[in-house]
Amino acid sequence: MGKYVVELTSEERKELSELVSKGKAAARKITHARVLLQADESKNGSAWTDNQISEAFGIHTNTIHGIRLRFVEQGLQAALDRKKQERPSRKRIVDGEVEARLIALRCSDSPEGRNGWNLRLLADKLVELEIVPDISHETVRQALKRMC
Repeated sequence: MGKYVVELTSEERKELSELVSKGKAAARKITHARVLLQADESKNGSAWTDNQISEAFGIHTNTIHGIRLRFVEQGLQAALDRKKQERPSRKRIVDGEVEARLIALRCSDSPEGRNGWNLRLLADKLVELEIVPDISHETVRQALKRMC
């Protein structure tokens, strides 16, 4: 079972039961509520093991362990909510400054022999002007879509 023992108060149990029965929350949040209800040790020792919960709800035991850990260490809301990322996966390529330069470039005259800018030309020009070290035409497309 692990060292993170879930013992719900009657108020917490009531809140989780209502959350599950109403079904008016994100599916992940409802699943986390169900996990906590089944893992509850305070209801006369009828708590399920992580393997039983995993089989019943089709989620990995590592997820169950994480829910237990956050409940014990940070409380009910932390166990229900998605774990916050400690740091972003990667730094954004297109920040405010790059966006401004992209708009200026897009509004400028197109390269010689071209009728207008296309995404690949814009991406290549951003790299050529050393505005960014590397950028794909898809990233340029997404940036332009966000701005317009």
